[in-house]
Amino acid sequence: MPRVSSSTPSMASTLRAYALPILLFAGAMFYQLFLIPNAFPPSHYDVLQIESYSSVDKVKEAYDELESKWNSAVEVLDIHEFLKIRYAYELLTNPLWKRDYDIFGIDEQLHVVESASKRYAGKRVSELDFPLLQAPSGSIDHPSKVITASDFQYIFPDAKPWLIQLYSSGSERCAQFSESWNKIASLLDPVANIGMVELGEKEHAIFLADRRSTGKPFFRNGIPSLVAIPAGCRATKCINRFVGELTVDKVTNWFATTVLALPQINYYSKETLVPNFLGKTSHHKVKVIFFSKYGERAAPFVRQAAKDYWAYASFAFILWREEESSYWWGAFGVESAPAIVFLKDPGVKPVVHHGSVNNSFFFNMMENNKQQELLQLRSVTSMELGCDPQGYSRAGYDTVIWYCAVAVGRPSLELNKMRETMCRVQETLSKHSQEDTLSENQSFAPAVDAFKRSRLTFAWLDGEKQKDYCQFYLGHAASDHTCGQRRDMTDIPRLFVIRFLRNSSAVDLRTQEKTTWKSLLVQDLMNDSDLAGQFVAGYKGENDVSQIIHWLANIIADGDSRDLPFFTLRTPKLVPDDTEPIWSKTAQSFPLKNLKQSILSGLSGLSVHLEDPRVGPFLLLGALISLGTIWLRRNQQVQPFKPSQPSSNQPSESNQPSSKTSSQDERKQKPRDRLRSRPNKKAPPSMTDLEPSDAYQMPLSDSESE
Repeated sequence: MPRVSSSTPSMASTLRAYALPILLFAGAMFYQLFLIPNAFPPSHYDVLQIESYSSVDKVKEAYDELESKWNSAVEVLDIHEFLKIRYAYELLTNPLWKRDYDIFGIDEQLHVVESASKRYAGKRVSELDFPLLQAPSGSIDHPSKVITASDFQYIFPDAKPWLIQLYSSGSERCAQFSESWNKIASLLDPVANIGMVELGEKEHAIFLADRRSTGKPFFRNGIPSLVAIPAGCRATKCINRFVGELTVDKVTNWFATTVLALPQINYYSKETLVPNFLGKTSHHKVKVIFFSKYGERAAPFVRQAAKDYWAYASFAFILWREEESSYWWGAFGVESAPAIVFLKDPGVKPVVHHGSVNNSFFFNMMENNKQQELLQLRSVTSMELGCDPQGYSRAGYDTVIWYCAVAVGRPSLELNKMRETMCRVQETLSKHSQEDTLSENQSFAPAVDAFKRSRLTFAWLDGEKQKDYCQFYLGHAASDHTCGQRRDMTDIPRLFVIRFLRNSSAVDLRTQEKTTWKSLLVQDLMNDSDLAGQFVAGYKGENDVSQIIHWLANIIADGDSRDLPFFTLRTPKLVPDDTEPIWSKTAQSFPLKNLKQSILSGLSGLSVHLEDPRVGPFLLLGALISLGTIWLRRNQQVQPFKPSQPSSNQPSESNQPSSKTSSQDERKQKPRDRLRSRPNKKAPPSMTDLEPSDAYQMPLSDSESE
């Protein structure tokens, strides 16, 4: 007898099918039975059996009634229950504590109940020590501005960001945080406005507080609570709230990174300073190195300087160790920490400052030391140096002839030596130009006079980056080991001087002669020409200061007295530098400037949504909807269409009316089914048939049989 398979689904398949509604239902029950009671525990008013937000007199009356019952032995309470009542009484009879609890739900001494229950376990009520709650041990200092209702309207449109502390005069935590707040205010004062709002300013405190799902204001981490308002902020959406441990380092770093978008300054060791900092930063920038004694993070005003002077300087921190003191003394001349070192050109003595600095003093140091002694010729410095063929001179627009001496080469040790020599050349000319009497060597006089009148400037050029500019002045034959990418180990730096001639009568005369020509090529060359004529001379002597000064003096004397040939063809443009630092581009690409702070804020916001009493009913509704949908799908039976078979006992199709069901099924037939149900007509023969009906087998002759 064949086995009949049961159509009843197994228990495992049923559970798999209904897994989603089961999970949703379990989540709803867990939420309603466990999460909601913990999120909304009985209030202190419930403990005293009175209405919420009752007055202080009502609280005292309720406590007196309960106390009379204890004294008359009508009710005997557990020691833990009595401590909860006593705690509620002391909290709600203090005006500041009651205000903070009623409005913001602040209850920062709740741990006292548990600790007192363990300490007084097994004792009677008469043996307890009161009061349970202690008032703040210290006063809250107000070094920063206390914001009132009249001041609040000026905060949002301010061009400078604000850091505001929300505090309560009756909070012990706020009193303990007072010293740290003073340090935070002193560190952030140069870059931000600092203010405080007492919770007594009810409207403004509620405005700056968070909101629960029920709409009640609260502080996620209690008080004190820190709020940052960026510059130009005019809505609550742009307000940032600090979530984390209230330490000086973490608060200042959060504000500097998240609100001010200031760059981080990394620490380096003795082994990593050269390869990771000095070797990777731009050659034209001054290196500013801070020696820290305790390894603290960079102050916000230092990070602000790193942002403001990013085009001039690069910053680094080093942790001072006594065992490495001899190394730093030999390298930079640093004796102890704290100290600041400014590294400029190769061979130039570092500028060292020992001791702590404040904001104004440090910015004065940056202004005085932001430039190298020998500036690099770049797109942003060509006008400043006077090495620009568009007709600008440091000596002024009335100057007709001026000179620019350029040391060019690929970044290498040889180029550093050339830069060091040029720095000494500048220093020598500067000393001679400051003396009343002329130099002892009269041959230096033209160079000294030109340098004193700003008609002679010095610069160095990166021949690897500025390949086209370098080859334009040196020529292809002399630029193999100086310009472009390094192909071998040979580096040959070169020195040349450019004589600029402003478009005076001589230039105008030559221009008029060219315009008389009819050549279109000449006309194109004229249109693509510089505003100042140039004459270039290369130095081929030794790397000696006196020889270089003597050579420059001869060039200047000859250029000022003779009508030297010049060219006015368009000079290749210098390769522009980056318009903004890497950290700024990264900050624009990733709006979350402080990833850790953003994650903490997201988790804190998720915990607030978990306390929403609407979540449980939504989960239950989702469980019911999914349950009904799955049940309908599983119980919907699809009946396959079975065509009726005609029999001899039944009337013919012509005499039998068609049923309604069959007509509907025919209408629902798919096009593919209609193709399959075509009448079975005899198809014409084709080459794919096995054997046509009229085929004839032709006999074949067998050669072997013959």
